[in-house]
Amino acid sequence: MAISLLEKYSVDEVFAPFQEVVQVEGEGVSQAVVVPKEKLVTIMEHLAQNFSLDYLSDLTAVDRGEKGFEVVYNLFSISKKFELCVKTLTSQSEAEVPTVIPVWPGADWMEREVYDLMGVTFAGHPNMTRLLLPEEFEGHPLRKTFKLQSRA
Repeated sequence: MAISLLEKYSVDEVFAPFQEVVQVEGEGVSQAVVVPKEKLVTIMEHLAQNFSLDYLSDLTAVDRGEKGFEVVYNLFSISKKFELCVKTLTSQSEAEVPTVIPVWPGADWMEREVYDLMGVTFAGHPNMTRLLLPEEFEGHPLRKTFKLQSRA
């Protein structure tokens, strides 16, 4: 069974180079680390290289209305059985964060799915196109502002 990286190491140990920009929210299984999107890739590289978080098990987004979008990364260390949830925020108007494909190539389709359904783009992504919906589809159906149209 996996344990949180933050149960084994303190926040200060894990995020020493980034202490001024990292926040921890929640507790237990709901605990997450919130990082600014401008430092996202650097922090993710640090976690992958120094704490063996070598597997991006899930990437999703949450529409927080006027607060913008939360992009959520669930990380896992296969060898050490650690897990960590990392979040970053972006505004509704910008709706963009940097890609993590250089750290985890498997992020490719997950980022495309988030783009397709939520409308969050990933700067630097090599193929930021729809994954599930047809190219001519208008809008992003998991946004709170998406209006359902009648089928009649």
